[in-house]
Amino acid sequence: MSLSTILNIANSGLQTAQTQLRVVSDNVSNVNTPGYVRKIADQVSLTTQGVGTGVEVARVRIATDRFLQAAALSAGAEASRQGVRYELYDRIQSLFGDPGGTSGFFSQIDGVFSAFAVAAEDAVSSPRRQDALFKTQAIFDEAGRIAGQIQAVREDADGRIQSAVERANTLLQQIETLNVDIARATVLNGDASGAQTQQARLVDELSSLMDVQVSQRPVGGVSIRTGAGILLAGAGAATLQYNRAGTVNSETAFNEIWVTEPGGTKRAFADGLKSGEIKGLLELRDVDAPQTAERLAELVSRVADELNRAHNANSAVPPPTTLTGKNVGQTLASALTGFSGNTTIAVVNPSTGAIATRADIVFSGSTMTINGTPSTPANFLADLNTAFGGAATASFVDGKLSITAAGSNGVAIADGMPASAKAGRGFSHYFGMNDLVSTDRPALYDLGLTTTSPHGFTAGETLTFRFTEESGAKLRDIQVAVPAGGTVGDILTALNSTTTGVGRYGSFALDANGEMKFTPLGDPAPRMSVLEDTTTQAPSGVSMTELFGLGGGVRASRADGFKVRTDIQQSPAKLALAQLNLSAPAGTAALSSGDGRGALVLADAGQKTVRFSAAGDSPGGNLSVSRYASELSGEIGGKAQAAKSRQQSAQALSTEADQRQQNYEGVNLDEELVLMTTYQQAFNASARLIQAAKDMYDTLLGMI
Repeated sequence: MSLSTILNIANSGLQTAQTQLRVVSDNVSNVNTPGYVRKIADQVSLTTQGVGTGVEVARVRIATDRFLQAAALSAGAEASRQGVRYELYDRIQSLFGDPGGTSGFFSQIDGVFSAFAVAAEDAVSSPRRQDALFKTQAIFDEAGRIAGQIQAVREDADGRIQSAVERANTLLQQIETLNVDIARATVLNGDASGAQTQQARLVDELSSLMDVQVSQRPVGGVSIRTGAGILLAGAGAATLQYNRAGTVNSETAFNEIWVTEPGGTKRAFADGLKSGEIKGLLELRDVDAPQTAERLAELVSRVADELNRAHNANSAVPPPTTLTGKNVGQTLASALTGFSGNTTIAVVNPSTGAIATRADIVFSGSTMTINGTPSTPANFLADLNTAFGGAATASFVDGKLSITAAGSNGVAIADGMPASAKAGRGFSHYFGMNDLVSTDRPALYDLGLTTTSPHGFTAGETLTFRFTEESGAKLRDIQVAVPAGGTVGDILTALNSTTTGVGRYGSFALDANGEMKFTPLGDPAPRMSVLEDTTTQAPSGVSMTELFGLGGGVRASRADGFKVRTDIQQSPAKLALAQLNLSAPAGTAALSSGDGRGALVLADAGQKTVRFSAAGDSPGGNLSVSRYASELSGEIGGKAQAAKSRQQSAQALSTEADQRQQNYEGVNLDEELVLMTTYQQAFNASARLIQAAKDMYDTLLGMI
């Protein structure tokens, strides 16, 4: 071996040791730098014709393990998903207050019925009436506030989705820029470890927003795809697009996230998204919060309905001169069809409480009698006014039945035996003649309609349905036109058509109480919402969506529309706490100011078993208002606790995965000090070899 070869070997060892020491120095100086990944200099031997000729550093790389990295990215994405779901759902839970306290929302519901029980003890006490009315109004005010705040949480989630999308676009651009730098350094055999470390931090941050799959490119850098295989980076940066929610038909309409891949292909981003902050925000916005809002609205609607059921069985003393019902969303003939049982409309002398005139109505399907005279739904108004003989006048305008007594007399309604009933409601209750709680929109959808009932919509009017996957990705928008036929059955046929309707995604049908329900097809079942509705029903003026409660949005919106009737709030004496005595002899009082039986009926309203419609994730069923409130309270608390447990479990898993990755990728000072000593000795050895070669050269030169 020549002296030149010895010098070259020693020189290569000297340079390699210097490089190794520089790498160790970088590692030690960054031991406390968050996100820093330890560098490794890969040292290889050089040979020429099978003879060793020195060493060199082939490349400087970062210490990564793709399996540990994949586990950490996956765990981090799930932790972000569950973290944001728990954070926002905990806000929703807190809106209802302490379920075990006396000031929480659900406790206030029981307080309403208790207040009426107190009022029954002294039916003429104005303070007790005012207290009952105050607590009743307070519960509806609180329900409206909670519903508004739930919607605010959804809009907050929507805003955070947009922010996350914008941040994801920035990260993808930065990752792709670093791909170019890393590829250039790889080609030139340069040190790309700094760019790789920075890129790893960016990928970690991106994984908190969405689930990603990372693979190394042969030319250097990384390729990134979503769990569904959408290319985000590696051959250019993908672009995500999202616009904040707008308003359609006075309701918030949330938009879809789109992604344009580097090749130009545009796809629905939520399709296949499994974890990450964006996934958690979508789930909270589109599933968790709407389900809670729908359950709240169903509870409040039934509280109002049961109070109205009791109040319609009562009468104020003296009775009001006019009783005006609610908008029933039908013609009078359609609304009357299907009633059974007996009811009495009485004109009462306000001074004596005696019945001056009465109309005893006996319903029997499509026929009826008024004071024994046969009548039909079509002739009801004329026959009823004839029976009153001028003592009162009945009219039906804009979907509302109204009865006005002549002079200073009042009007009271009471059911006989058997009581009148349609869809589980008596005559006065069905028409809302003496409701305690009013609302500015249809709140009950079990109207007792049949397939032969006229629907009242104009042919050609349209409504547009949107169907989405469980992930929130849009499947299809379908526009359905009101058919030429005029019955509810014709509308069902049009809706369920597999060519021009929604038949490929599910079917609409009327249940036993005349409520229109949608049953989706598939597992998982698609979600249905109403995107646009241009229909207007005569005579009510409401849309098909509002009349039938199509979609969760319109059903959830009911919670903020209830209030105690204005005239009763202004004058508590108009609160109906007495009951009309139909068996009172002629000329004797049928109404008494001290009668508190009606207050007891109001107090018992919370314990009556009623039929709840399906809402949110609840199938509904027959149970009392108080029981439903109790179960909802428990479910909200249970969901919040489950969300917290999922968040803690996901965070613990993420922490463990990060720790294992850090143990492998992080800097260990003991190891680095050992390496530093090793490479210092290697450097010294190379230097001594150079010195020895120099001495040999000097000796040879001296000999010459």
